[in-house]
Amino acid sequence: MSEKRNEITEQAATATSADEAPSADRSDRADRSQRPGRLRRLRALVRREAARTAGAAVAGIVLALAFPPYDLWPLSLAAVAALSLLTRGRTARQGAWSGFAFGWPFFTLLLQWLHVVGWDAVLGLAFLESLFLAGLGAALAATSRLPLWPLWGACLWVAEEWARDRLPFGGFPWGRLAFANTGSPYTPLAALGGAPLVTFAAALTGTALAAAGLVLWRLRTARDGRDGETVGQRGGRGLVPLAAPLAVAVAVTAAGYAVPVPTAAQDTARIAVVQGNVEQPGMDFLGRPMKILDNHVDATLDLARKIKAGKAERPELVVWPENSSDLDPYRWPEARERIDQAAKAVGVPILVGALVDHPGTKGYVENQGIVWDPDKGPGASYTKQHPVPFGEYVPFRDELSTVITRLQQIPRDFWPGDHSGVLQTGPARLGDVICFEVAYDEIPRDTVNAGARALVVQTNNATYGRTGQPEQQLVMSKLRAVEHGRAVVTAATSGISSVVGPDGTIKQRTQEFERDVISAQLPLRDEITTADRVGAAPEWVIAMVGVLACAAAWFAARRGRTDRRPAQPAGRVRQSDARQTQEGQQR
Repeated sequence: MSEKRNEITEQAATATSADEAPSADRSDRADRSQRPGRLRRLRALVRREAARTAGAAVAGIVLALAFPPYDLWPLSLAAVAALSLLTRGRTARQGAWSGFAFGWPFFTLLLQWLHVVGWDAVLGLAFLESLFLAGLGAALAATSRLPLWPLWGACLWVAEEWARDRLPFGGFPWGRLAFANTGSPYTPLAALGGAPLVTFAAALTGTALAAAGLVLWRLRTARDGRDGETVGQRGGRGLVPLAAPLAVAVAVTAAGYAVPVPTAAQDTARIAVVQGNVEQPGMDFLGRPMKILDNHVDATLDLARKIKAGKAERPELVVWPENSSDLDPYRWPEARERIDQAAKAVGVPILVGALVDHPGTKGYVENQGIVWDPDKGPGASYTKQHPVPFGEYVPFRDELSTVITRLQQIPRDFWPGDHSGVLQTGPARLGDVICFEVAYDEIPRDTVNAGARALVVQTNNATYGRTGQPEQQLVMSKLRAVEHGRAVVTAATSGISSVVGPDGTIKQRTQEFERDVISAQLPLRDEITTADRVGAAPEWVIAMVGVLACAAAWFAARRGRTDRRPAQPAGRVRQSDARQTQEGQQR
């Protein structure tokens, strides 16, 4: 009996193995048959998206050409319109890919000046920044199905810049639409709502043009089902949908001309901006110690000799750039003596840029602007509030420096300041802003609201000389001048030094890598603009409208999927209920 049971068990196991073997073979064959299918789908996806991806990349390059050194601002409108059309009606995933394909070429061309650090830095930073535009592309695709989609698209451009200006490590505002439109009809809007309002106006014009282009395309392709006549041939009625987006584009563009830009000065101060120059561009611009300081001292002594000879008028203050003293004047007597010599020779205060050891924390340095009086020596100072990550300090230094050895070239981290840079420099109450801080909205705004009558941007662009970066920074000064109704003085070690009037026009400027001195009558103003009064409120409101539009699109899509879900036939429901009842009774 036992032997019989064992024989039955062996037969069952054999049968099971026999059943499983063909099943495994079928599974392998299925896998092999699916692989060509996956490849075909991938190839089809690449073919389907290739044209759209190429179009997005071209549009990104077009947007980069709207910025200096090319300065073709109308291209910013064309690029916004192109991205709107490329993402319209797409899924969020497809829109994200189009946004990324748009963003990476855009930032690569815009930030090519970073190649002096390394092309890996260019591509890496461009990749990170393009992730924000991937999010923008997804949001544009989602909201493109909503009514008034051009309006929501413009709000989303502001929301994308809001996020990129703050994240990560304090953000990186380079490449804002506003900075491509510092000489456009939208520039005066900065006096009402700052840079975000300029971005919104340019983006809304672009999205409205996209809507107009879409109407034109439909008019061209639509046909009457009865006689084959195009809609456009049926008369002016077909052009009615075109009027609204064109009217929006024209109205927004014209709005800038209606905004007054006050420039009347309550007072003036005569200034001299000294550009001492450096030995060479690139990462090794510092050269030997004292060289940059000597250059600025010598240029100031030349000015003093001209004043004494009656060939130049004595200024009321002199402005030197960031890093004009390459040694800490508080620690190095020779640096202090040279600055004293220059101040006494010219006979007026000098705003000196210097790197100063942090007084309380060893190993840290402060990037300062110091008011140097010819009689009293160093006085009030301003410390840069927003050091540049991976340029002036290294986040997660211990971990990253072992992986990226190039970061060891930054031996010390910069310590951020904790207050705005309003300094009494001779007769003028100036607001000091150091280098990249001019790109951030809040720092110039806080400085003006604290009482600055004019703005001074101390900068050192020697690392990025002749790469287009100084021009990109200069247009930021132009926008800030209009935004705050203040003259803006840029003092650079190697250029571009400039004086920008409160209306945003460049009054004087230097060339790069030339020793030069600018003398100018600087207008001083006390009246603040609407943009200074309202602060960041317009940016927050516009960005939140964009976010809410995304939420509305998500809910609308979800409700649409629910409404499209097929209902179960009533007869089938009754049969299912009867079957469940019968099974319950059997249990």
